Amino acid sequence: MSTARKQPRGMKDRLQFAAIRGLLWFMHLLPYRWRVPFSGWVVSRVAAPLIGWRTRIADNLRLVMPEISDSEIRRIQRAVPDNFGRTMAELFSPDDFVPIARATTLEGPGLAALEQARAEGRPSILVSGHFGNYDVVRASVINQGFQVGGIYRPMNIPQFNEIYVETIQKVGKPLFSRGRRGMAEMMRFMKKGGTLAVLIDQRLNNGVPLNFFGHTAYTALSFAELALKYNATVVPCYGIRQPDGLSFRAVLEEPIAHTTAEEMTQALNDSLERQVRAHMGQWFWIHNRWKDINPPKEA
Repeated sequence: MSTARKQPRGMKDRLQFAAIRGLLWFMHLLPYRWRVPFSGWVVSRVAAPLIGWRTRIADNLRLVMPEISDSEIRRIQRAVPDNFGRTMAELFSPDDFVPIARATTLEGPGLAALEQARAEGRPSILVSGHFGNYDVVRASVINQGFQVGGIYRPMNIPQFNEIYVETIQKVGKPLFSRGRRGMAEMMRFMKKGGTLAVLIDQRLNNGVPLNFFGHTAYTALSFAELALKYNATVVPCYGIRQPDGLSFRAVLEEPIAHTTAEEMTQALNDSLERQVRAHMGQWFWIHNRWKDINPPKEA
């Protein structure tokens, strides 16, 4: 890592950090049952229109679902940032959120598959996307006695990164930072039979062109390759927000059969697509997931 990355970027970082700390402080003046929906409302009705999220959501929806109605687009334009705002409030309210997440009952055949892998001393990989609240499953599986490691991307603001890591550690440890050192630690964790929680729905330059919603979406094969290398059980999983906006279903689907890395990753894309189609407002349609065929428009 270069010296420049280790040093704070000066006044801009300090001002952004102060704004974030102030917002978090204000949010925690509210009871949790109000804090979460209020955060969703602010992001959906105030932030999203200002930063162009509604345009990106509409562009993505019209690209992959040209038959979608304008009224449905408007609903999703409100629902997506609302879910994002709620998720952020939950993330930074671990003392309130973690007990709810851990108490959420795990559903589906994936739990038995995890238990079998643990009994055999083999690792497992829980795979989700930026959908619902993905930390619900991690917390609930930890509550079943599993050691679940997570991967995170360090924040650009060093001061905020410290708070971020400290907060997500309250959901569960260990955590592995993206980068050479973190990946080496993750590999050792898997060799010991640990369970890894990952997200696969962001475009990566080193990904391969797979299908998502009928269009090319570059997707990394790395986790399927790890599964094949270490004979790990791969379980698609989802923390699905319920109509009350505060509770969840934690779904562990049928494990993905070991074939090739490409076929396994496509199966994971297909699984996520099914869940998104069933809960259109809970996936992060703000991602430029189809960048190569849907370049960003000028503001």
